[in-house]
This record gives sequence, structure tokens and C-alpha cells, in this order.
Amino acid sequence: MSRRQLRFGRYDFAAFAAFTAYAVCSFSIPLTLVAIGDSLGFPLDRGGMGAGGVLHLARSLAMIVTLLGCGLLAARFGKRITMGSSMLVIGAGVVLAAFAPRYWVLFPALMLAGLGEGVCEGIATPFVQDLHPEAPERHVNLAHAFWSVGIAFAVVAVGGLLSLGCGWRPVLAALGAGTLAVSLLFLYRETPGREYPETGTAKKRGAEERKLRGEFVKILREPRFWAASAAMFFGAGAEFGLTFWSAAYLQLHFRTGAWTAGLGTGAIALGMFLGRTGFGCIARPGNLKYILLGTGLGTIPVTALLAALRRGTMADPLFFTLLFLLLVLAGIGIAPFWPTTQVYGVTQMPHRDSTLLYICFSALGIPGCGFFAWLMGAAGDRFGLSGAIAVVPCCLVFFSAATILNAWILEKHTPSPAKTRSGV
Repeated sequence: MSRRQLRFGRYDFAAFAAFTAYAVCSFSIPLTLVAIGDSLGFPLDRGGMGAGGVLHLARSLAMIVTLLGCGLLAARFGKRITMGSSMLVIGAGVVLAAFAPRYWVLFPALMLAGLGEGVCEGIATPFVQDLHPEAPERHVNLAHAFWSVGIAFAVVAVGGLLSLGCGWRPVLAALGAGTLAVSLLFLYRETPGREYPETGTAKKRGAEERKLRGEFVKILREPRFWAASAAMFFGAGAEFGLTFWSAAYLQLHFRTGAWTAGLGTGAIALGMFLGRTGFGCIARPGNLKYILLGTGLGTIPVTALLAALRRGTMADPLFFTLLFLLLVLAGIGIAPFWPTTQVYGVTQMPHRDSTLLYICFSALGIPGCGFFAWLMGAAGDRFGLSGAIAVVPCCLVFFSAATILNAWILEKHTPSPAKTRSGV
């Protein structure tokens, strides 16, 4: 990688902050879920895990709504304004959640946050791609690594404050306020000569907006789109299901405190950061499919062993080391699923609009997050949290199968990769 490719500017740091804030807000809920359940009347250790999973399922549905429309928003207002506005909506939703007196108030507050998260999810990746069209596969992975930074920050901030006796409400309020501040990195006036490289003028974006519907129909006719989307769905289920329930798994299954449970989520985040930065440095268009298949198959035994662990004493250094080693390895394994599956899918359909492809992939990956978060909660209510974690290796089997279908079986029917278009 050349020195020029490693040079970052204001909007790179804005994207890093957006991924971090998005992750912090997203994972502040699972980290505080035990406390929220006890406070709002759905204790997780007494049949409330399904209700906890439904929270993210509803949040995912809200994300899908804005994901499907964020291409039009970006076409009309530009990616910079759209990203800044998404940070405002996410922050507002989390602040409102902090003041929720009942479950039925928490529910719409998190859905509001989900509306902003859907826009961020759909636009953040092409936002980075437009900054670095010369090497998107590297910069996208590096930007997505800050999702893991956000998880780690949430672990330190949320887990630490809860362990010190701070309530979940002021914690969520502070995190939401911080996300509101991130919006300024996008919305504050631009420096002349260093503007964000929006694709085309407002007039041109308006013309492209009218073409999106036809392009969307063409994308839906691509067999490789559906194969990559299946990989996105199951990969997202494995990634988010594991990270969403890891804190509750450690806290309830192994009887740990909030701080140790948060460290477990932090171990996954550390693995994801190492994986995304590492894979981002070595990623090339020709080896993306090998990264995806290798990590998919390699993470199956890791997560299966994690689910098979019986309650041991966390005071035993060997048991503690094994548990956290598995969490780090699982994080490394699931790290490339979301960004690399998207980039690989886009490079294999060079004749389709890249921004719209990113949005469509996310729109079919987000349901995997919500569905498997709910399914693991339901499995936890019925079979215990070990049964819930066992859903993850099952997801990985289907992820690997979808990757083989996309990368090898359908490859011969696709033209050679070329430079993709970014139409909005």
C-alpha cells in the first residue's frame, strides 16, 4: 500500500467517528440489556430474553425502511448531508431511550435510532468508497474496523460505569449526546478546495435519482446478487447475534459481573478490529473469496466450542483464558463477513451501480441481524444461553455455502470484474 493510499482527511475521520458512534449506540443496548430488563419489567433470567431480542428485531425493521430509501436521499442531498443527518437521528433515538419509563416507550425510541442506523448502514460504505476509488477494498475494511473500536469503547464506558454503580439511563443519555456531536464532522461548513467528492452536481444527482428505480430492478435480476445477499444474511446473523448476546451469555450463564461480561464483548471487538485491519491490509480483488470462505469455515469449530463450554469457575485462570481466547478468535473469524462480502459482491457485478448495490446488500443483511438476535433470544428462553450461542455455527455453515455458490459455482456466468460505477 502506498503512502498516498494511507493519507486520511477530514471525511475519513468523520467516517471513522460515524462507525464508532454507530457501534457504541448499537451495543450500548445489549450491554445494558440485563439492567434495562430488570428496570422495565422483562428480566432476562426469567423468560425475558425473547422480549430483549424483539427490541433489536423491531430496530432492524426500522433500519430496512430507511435503507431502502437512503439511495434516494443521497441522490437528492448528497452523501455528506445524509450521513450527518443519520448521526442526528441515531443520537436523538438513544437519548429518548434513556428516558423511557416503560418497555412500550423504549420500543419506539430504539426504532427511531434504527431509522438513522439504516441510513448510516447504507451510505457509510459508499461514502468511504468515493473518498478512495483507487483501493476501496482496503479502505472499506479499515473504516469498518472502527465499528470494533466503537464496541470496545462501549465495553469500557458502559461496562465500567455499570460496575461502578451508575444507572443505565445516564449512560445512554451521554452516548446519545456524543453521537449528536459526531454529526458536526459532516454538517459543519466545508473547507474550500477540500470538499467531499460528491458524484456529480445537484442537477446530475437529480437525473440519477430518476434512474435508480430501473437500476434496482436490474440488480434484483442478478443471480450473484442473491447469492451474495444470502451470505450477507447469514454472516450478519453470526456476527451480530454473537456480539449482541455475548454480554448476557457471560453475565447469566457464567454468573459474571457487568464489567467481566463487557470485557467478553470487548474480546470479540478486539478480534474484529484485528481481523478487519489485518484483512484490510492484505485484501486484493483476487483473494476476497478465499478470505470469506476461510474465515467462514474456520470459525465454525471456534463458535461450536464456545457454545459447548459448561459453567466453570471464572477464577480458574485456564478456564478464563480459554473462554476469552475463543471470543477473540471468533471476533477475528467474523470480522470480514460484512465489509468483504459487500465489496466482493460489488466487484463481481461491475455493470451495476455500486452505491445501490451496497445499499441493497445492507438491506438484506440487516434482517439477518434482527432475525437471529430474536432467534437466539427465543432459543435462550427454551434451551438456555448455550443453545442460543449454538445458532452461530449454524449460521456459519449457511454463510460458507452461500460464499461457495457466489464465488465458484456462479463465477463462470459473470463477466470479468472491472471498475464499478457509483451513480449517486
